[in-house]
Amino acid sequence: MQKLSFRLIALLALLPLFIGSCGEKELYNDITDGDKTKPDVVSNIKTDDFPGGSIITYTLPKASNLLYVQAEYRINDRVVRKAKSSYYSDTITVEGFEKEGEYEVTLWSVTRANVQSEPVTVKVHPKEPPYITAFATVQIQRDFGGANIVVTNPSKKEIGVIVITEDSVSGRMEPIEQNRTNEEFINFSVRGFDTMQHVFGVYITDHFGNISDTQLVTLKPIYETLVPKNKFSEYRLPSDAPLGATGLGWNTTRLWDNNTNDPGWHTEAGSGKVLQICTFDMGVSTKLSRYKLWERGEAYGNDYSFGHGNPKTWTLWGSNAAAPQDANLPVNSNPGDVVGDWTNLGNFDCPPPRSGNPPGQTTAVDLEQVKAGFEFNIPLTAPKVRFIRLAVKQTWGGGDIAHVMELSFWGDTN
Repeated sequence: MQKLSFRLIALLALLPLFIGSCGEKELYNDITDGDKTKPDVVSNIKTDDFPGGSIITYTLPKASNLLYVQAEYRINDRVVRKAKSSYYSDTITVEGFEKEGEYEVTLWSVTRANVQSEPVTVKVHPKEPPYITAFATVQIQRDFGGANIVVTNPSKKEIGVIVITEDSVSGRMEPIEQNRTNEEFINFSVRGFDTMQHVFGVYITDHFGNISDTQLVTLKPIYETLVPKNKFSEYRLPSDAPLGATGLGWNTTRLWDNNTNDPGWHTEAGSGKVLQICTFDMGVSTKLSRYKLWERGEAYGNDYSFGHGNPKTWTLWGSNAAAPQDANLPVNSNPGDVVGDWTNLGNFDCPPPRSGNPPGQTTAVDLEQVKAGFEFNIPLTAPKVRFIRLAVKQTWGGGDIAHVMELSFWGDTN
C-alpha cells in the first residue's frame, strides 16, 4: 500500500463536481448612504475552533449606518475566501481550511456607504478538517469484478470519495468513480474489471477544493458472473407466505423469468404473516457478490411504484445445506446471524424516490428508477450459498402482501 499525492489529477477531475467560487456568495445588496465616516473596528474578538474552521464572535462598533462585517482568509496556498455577517449578528464563521494549524483572518466593518474600517487580524486554529479525518479511515480491498471502498466520515460533512485506476490506453491514473456524500459510513464498489492485477487509488476531497493524499493498492479482483437462471427452481417451505393471484400467473417462478413487468411473485392478502417469505434454489452453490431487485411499477393504467406490496425493508437469507430445513426466521436479525440452516446475508432498504416526493406522487424520474431496478451488495464475509429466502419485513403499502417482479444474482459460481 502506498500513499501518493495526485493533486493535478484530482483538481482536474473535480472541476465538474465541486466547481465554485473562491469567495462566499454576495448576500448583501449595496445600499447607498451619504455618510462617508470610517467605522470603528470590531472589538472583544473571541474564537471557537472546530474541525476545518472557526466561529469568530465580536462586539460590533457603534455606527448607525453599519451594514456588515467582512472576513477574508486563506484556506490553502491557492484559495482566498471571504465571508460576511450582517449587523444583526455578532458572529461570523470561517471554514474550509486545508489542515489543522494556525491561520490569520482579517476583519473589516463596512458601512452602508461601502466605507471600510481599518483591518483587524485575528488568529484561528481550526482542528483537523473532516476530509483528512475521513481519509485516515480509507480501506480498499478486492471485490467481485473490482474493488470495494470503505470510508468512515464521523463529521457527516459533505466529502468526495474519488476512485482512480490505470487507464488501459495511456497508462495514467484516471478517475473512474466520484462519490459525493455526507453519510457517516460509506461502502461501495467499483466493478467491470477482469481478474488480472490492477492498481486502485482513493483520495478524499471537500467542496472547498481541498484534496487529501492518495492511497494506492494493487489487487486482483474476484471472478464474477451472472448466476444463470436456467437452474433456478422453487423450494417451497411451510413458513413461506401463501401465494396470491396464481390464477393470473403470479407465482415464485416468475422471479427468474427475465421479465421485469407483470406478473411476478405475489403473496395472498389476509394471511396475517409478519414476514412475507419465498424460498428458491439457484441450482448452483455460489459466493454471491450482489443482486438486483425489480419492484412492481406501472401496470394496467396503475402506478404501483413505491407503494402497495413493493418491499421497503427485507432480509436475504441463504443456505448451502444439501436440503435445508424450514426455520422460524426472526423479524429482526444481523448479517451473519444463523437460524437453523439459514444465514442472514444482509438487511436491505429500498432507496426512496429520487424526486423526493411521497409514494403516490411519483415522477418520470422515479419511474425510470423503478424500471432500472435496485442493486445491492452482499457482504464479502457472507458464506457460499445455493438456496435463497427473501423475507419481506415491510412494504411501501404497509399491508400483509408483498410482490416482486424479478431477481438477478451475481457472484463466483466456481
